[in-house]
Amino acid sequence: MGDPFRKTRSVCPVCLRNLPASLEREEGGRIVLQRECPVHGPFRVPVWEGRFDFEQWLLGAEALPAGSALRCPGNCGLCAEHESESCCVLLEVTKHCNLRCRFCFANGGCVADDPPLDELKEAVRDIAVRCGQPLLQLSGGEPTLRDDLPVLVRFAKEAGIRYVQLNTNGLRLAREPDYARQLAEAGLDIVFLQFDGLRDEIYETLRGAALLEEKREAIRVCAELRVGVTLVPTVVPGVNDSELGAIVAFAREQAPGVRGVHFQPVSYFGRYPDRPGDEQRYTLDRLMADLSVQAGIPAESFMPSRCDHPLCGFHASFLIDPAGGLRPLSSITHSSRRRGHARDNREYVAQHWRRAPDEMRPTGDFAEEMDFDTFLYRLRHESLTLSAMAFQDAGNLNLERLHRCSLHVYDRGKVVPFCARYLSPMAE
Repeated sequence: MGDPFRKTRSVCPVCLRNLPASLEREEGGRIVLQRECPVHGPFRVPVWEGRFDFEQWLLGAEALPAGSALRCPGNCGLCAEHESESCCVLLEVTKHCNLRCRFCFANGGCVADDPPLDELKEAVRDIAVRCGQPLLQLSGGEPTLRDDLPVLVRFAKEAGIRYVQLNTNGLRLAREPDYARQLAEAGLDIVFLQFDGLRDEIYETLRGAALLEEKREAIRVCAELRVGVTLVPTVVPGVNDSELGAIVAFAREQAPGVRGVHFQPVSYFGRYPDRPGDEQRYTLDRLMADLSVQAGIPAESFMPSRCDHPLCGFHASFLIDPAGGLRPLSSITHSSRRRGHARDNREYVAQHWRRAPDEMRPTGDFAEEMDFDTFLYRLRHESLTLSAMAFQDAGNLNLERLHRCSLHVYDRGKVVPFCARYLSPMAE
């Protein structure tokens, strides 16, 4: 047993009963989430491996107040206890999919009927009014299976949504460039592209098919259309956790078409092969440590989220050195302890993931003391952002984190935190 130094609440992984829980510190700085269900017994799961200083990373985030979160996450819909506004709102436009991935939070590929276009338009209108003009993520299933998706993108822009993002496996974009062009002309800003590595064996394991060349083609098509691409690897231990450096190097080579990499350590909700053991968990600090080694990135470059809970993710910004490598623009030593605002976070995301308009390149070189115009140009056109979102499942759900979630899902008139919307029970 470790030192139970921080109280919170969680759920039973089997029955999802709301339970008191604690974070316990073990030898070596390892942090585990502990709780006990009166029916299904005790559960302990690692949430931090001690690769980084846990207290420093928390940036002074307050523990869950006593007596709160007693009914979370059942019947969730942004109650008065929720601490963050919407930065991004995800809208599912289909349950259908042209892949059958081993890991899928949305359990895509079912035969449910698609929601009618008019219903989706009404949802977009409601999101635009209710959520303060968030970044809108069109998701699924595989959203590009809808022929009318460009119509919805255009409608979202006309409804006042400033930034529209498409979450996609990219197959239709690669196979039908004219469809991709329709999306770009409708106003699509960002393609969030499923991208798990540089070897077909990875895709065969995780996605059931050799997809690398089609992923490359989707990137090429989007680059021609000047739609910013962010690569989104699902990181699974023993499958592609040794590929992180290669993914970063590839992203750097594909800039400015590729604007960043958004890593997602595997979470076990929706569809997944088996109930995970500790060895199948991939914690946020392990991801940062592996990235630092594999990509040659200073560990202090990673900064915790201030809009969401610090344990939910990280971000790091870099200028791309023409001679190779990345120059850090961020450092945890300069990270503010102030809570960030959802609006500011949305603008940060948009600035780094969208393609900037064409402009003349200044004549300054890549010196340590470059002039301001050269710096701004390189920030818009020659930069790369690395970020991560460590989604929670029933095994590691910490309601302290859920209360600060700013990534929300629009679900039948409700706005629900992402990890509450897709939470699913695990087998005994």
